[in-house]
Amino acid sequence: MGLLNLFKRARTFRHGVHPMDHKEQTAHLAIKRLPFAPKVYVPLAQHIGAPAVALVKPGQEVVRGEPIAEAGGFVSVPMHAPVTGIVRSIDHLVPTAAGPKTPAIVIETYEAATQEVLYGLDQDLDTLTRDELIKAVQASGMVGLGGAAFPSHVKLLPPEGKIIETLIINGCECEPYLTCDHRVMLEQTDRLIAGIRTIMRATGARQAIIGVEDNKLDAVKAIRDKLPAGEAISCEAVETKYPQGAEKMLIKSLLNREVPSGGLPVDIGVAVYNVGTMAQLGELIPRSRGLIERVVTVSGPGVGKPGNYLVPIGTPLRFLMEQVGSSSEANEVIVGGPMMGMTVASLDVPVTKGLSGVVVFEVEAEDQQERPVYPCIKCGACLDACPINLNPSMLGQLASVRQYDVMAADFHLNDCFECGCCSYVCPSNIPLTQYFRIAKAVNREARAAAA
Repeated sequence: MGLLNLFKRARTFRHGVHPMDHKEQTAHLAIKRLPFAPKVYVPLAQHIGAPAVALVKPGQEVVRGEPIAEAGGFVSVPMHAPVTGIVRSIDHLVPTAAGPKTPAIVIETYEAATQEVLYGLDQDLDTLTRDELIKAVQASGMVGLGGAAFPSHVKLLPPEGKIIETLIINGCECEPYLTCDHRVMLEQTDRLIAGIRTIMRATGARQAIIGVEDNKLDAVKAIRDKLPAGEAISCEAVETKYPQGAEKMLIKSLLNREVPSGGLPVDIGVAVYNVGTMAQLGELIPRSRGLIERVVTVSGPGVGKPGNYLVPIGTPLRFLMEQVGSSSEANEVIVGGPMMGMTVASLDVPVTKGLSGVVVFEVEAEDQQERPVYPCIKCGACLDACPINLNPSMLGQLASVRQYDVMAADFHLNDCFECGCCSYVCPSNIPLTQYFRIAKAVNREARAAAA
């Protein structure tokens, strides 16, 4: 199989943008383990849905991998101890990337604690029923590791009348700077395939397609080399473009199907998972273990030792920055990628399950001044960039006069997944994506008040 064949199979969607990827800093660096922080802060709400409910008490000793919080409902997942140590608090408030503080379990790490996982029990997956597999996925505490943090087991139970025929496994990693998924595909290929096979059994899907951007052809080759002939799993190269990794865009690229407005992938028989999620499931489920660590890309001009690090959940960003040679609080620290991520106001924010990257920029005094925002010049650049064919210009004008209900009712505001393409190309520096986030939040609050 030559490179030409791989490129011939590359697929894509209309519109989008091509930002500089800046992946050369970490794409070639193997995953390394990070040491334990003296204390870890495990938020009870690290996912979409109900927060977990603490099972432990202050003063209680816990071992690495032990459940410390149970799911707070069906759309919820448990938490597990990322370190061996002693619980110091179960209601400590820690800052989040979004701003508000949230309750967390604080564990003081024993100085002699090892990286060995001390909790778990091997199980034969072939003997598990579909319901038992779904319960095992929830018990692992797994959520989408691509950033959405949606509980993974919920996708395994489609609504009445819906059937999952195809699994789409997202290995695009289209955000600039991030390379953790790339390294997982190269270094944890067997786990990735094992996880996909498990989820195919749980969903009854007849096929699975791994979509990988064609700037990661080594990952495509690594996966294809592991797939036997006749396997219902395939790996396809798609065009390198942002936001190729958005689930609606990847479905369009691989299947040429469109998720209906206001709908979900399951409406067209599809479920989408991240490659990191699949690799973790392939490791955790056979051993009845919980998610206690994840691979995080740490990159950017403000990082002395960039790389892909295996980081315990709950590790404070401050400790992480010290380990990679970037402790200056004058730097701009973004969690996630620079297109859809958020700048944190405090380095006390802990690493959570959905945090895929930390990008650090050195900020000079002149850079701290706000860029001027000019009136819309009706150039149409945002329309050409929007991957779901919205009218960001009109939405922005409506947002400026707070016509948030009109934005949703007449201009499909809720179909926007906040990729940032419109803000990226706007010559007037209008923060369109931020306007749309505010509009959605206001509309949610209005609906909640009316209920």
